[in-house]
Amino acid sequence: MTDNLTITGGPVLVTGGAGFLGSHLVDRLLAAGRTVTVVSRREQPALAARGVRVVTGSLHDPAVCAEAVRGATTVFHVAARVGVWGRYADFYRDNVIATETLLAAARAAGVGRLVYTSTPSVVYNGRNLAGADETLPLTENCPSPYPLTKALAERAVLAAAGASLRTTALRPHLIWGVGDPHLVPRVLARARAGRLRIIGRGENHVDMVHVRNAVDAHLLAEQALGGALPGPATGRAYFITNGEPVGLWTWINGLLTALGEPPVTKKIPLGAAKVVGVICEALWRVLPLKGEPPMTRFVAAELAKDHWFSIDAARRDLGYEPKVTMAAGTAELVASLKATSD
Repeated sequence: MTDNLTITGGPVLVTGGAGFLGSHLVDRLLAAGRTVTVVSRREQPALAARGVRVVTGSLHDPAVCAEAVRGATTVFHVAARVGVWGRYADFYRDNVIATETLLAAARAAGVGRLVYTSTPSVVYNGRNLAGADETLPLTENCPSPYPLTKALAERAVLAAAGASLRTTALRPHLIWGVGDPHLVPRVLARARAGRLRIIGRGENHVDMVHVRNAVDAHLLAEQALGGALPGPATGRAYFITNGEPVGLWTWINGLLTALGEPPVTKKIPLGAAKVVGVICEALWRVLPLKGEPPMTRFVAAELAKDHWFSIDAARRDLGYEPKVTMAAGTAELVASLKATSD
């Protein structure tokens, strides 16, 4: 079982502890008897009732960060502004300034370890990524502010690594599982509304990572940052996936079929999808339209191209090995979705 991973150490701060990945990480830490603090923009009475110290506020506020890191031996920096659309200034504030503020507070408080939740999108280059590894450069040219600002934040985290504060960055790809509030619900909603289309030829392969595997990777990263001397994980980034690339549209259609929904068959050429993305982006810039555009250039590329990564480095340096397989995780997800729809 994944949950049998030994977890030892002192008090922990989890930013984004009320989110999907963060809440699973908090659950595992509490089960191991760790003292946990979370930072949230809102009160979290359910977490507080379980003995979690909740610090409310924004991470770009130095006072909030100083209070949050008080007494912590490890920081798991999971919080981020996510999405494919929005003002660059907002993403920069919440992803870059917040991370730099947290790093400064951690150093001042004598925190020993910081594990940063990054994303494979930090190496976006608009091309197919098949078996890509950590030698790829960080993106400096992306039509979405999320990868750009996450790349800047990751660079700051790794540059901060040293003997006193040991840091590492994990790049989990498409985190999913029971309770996922983002990936699968969006796919299902768009499919049921008849708004989901295969972009390109529909033959692209992607990596995903089950949430319990992602939690394992974070806990292993914390352990890898321990020891008398800094180990190989200090100052490095790692792709984290299930290690089982799947045909994106095959997996989506398999999920839809298992739930009694019709599969997606209509296709849009990648070039046409990019044109639609350009038009949508322009409209969302000049008109007061809410939410994210239905298509962007970044989304078109993500849905049409290969995105799967080598996890050899994580296996070697962290001892990471995915425990929940794609087949087992998908079966569990389908059963849960069927149960909630009954």
